[in-house]
Amino acid sequence: MEERRKVPRQRVLKGGTISFNRAGGIDCRVRNLSPSGACLEVASHIGIPEEFVLVIEHDKMRQPCQVIWRSATRLGVEFRGGAAAAA
Repeated sequence: MEERRKVPRQRVLKGGTISFNRAGGIDCRVRNLSPSGACLEVASHIGIPEEFVLVIEHDKMRQPCQVIWRSATRLGVEFRGGAAAAA
């Protein structure tokens, strides 16, 4: 498989939240991470919008994202608005 990312991602395993409304969010696991995007593991991608905010409490990070690709249990996202923002 050809690598198409502009920046290599670092393999990680962190808990995160996909936030897209004020009622709460969807839990996810961050599987890899770079300054420009991430791969997220979810129970199901159904109901997750094309744009949302990824929150990683441990790193005090809130990052607007756009979904680039989807599989049954994973999402590839590109960060919007430059470098990761602190919460």
